[in-house]
Amino acid sequence: MTLGVLSRWVRDREIALELSPSSNLQTEAIEQWGSELADHPFDLLYQLGFRVTVNTDNRLMSNTTLSRELALLADTFGYDLGDLESFQLNAAASCFLPVEEREELAAAIVEGFDAA
Repeated sequence: MTLGVLSRWVRDREIALELSPSSNLQTEAIEQWGSELADHPFDLLYQLGFRVTVNTDNRLMSNTTLSRELALLADTFGYDLGDLESFQLNAAASCFLPVEEREELAAAIVEGFDAA
């Protein structure tokens, strides 16, 4: 697959793509790709090296949690704990915190996954 100029620019600068799978299905935001989670471009973006993060969008409207979103993705795309850790580390690296706090958050994530 050949990426366009803008796609390469986003990927190469590690700009986070905040994806909300359940919400994207409910709002038909991914309608052009299909109507099932397996149709979601999340995995394609991940495989192409984009900095993807997992989000809930609106937990009440989507009736979901971050844990549920991660489980749905793992079940659908066969992700393991290493993949789920990568998504969380992507989020930590992209959050609006000073760099020292992002590093502390990343260390806590790694510690938590190592304990799993």
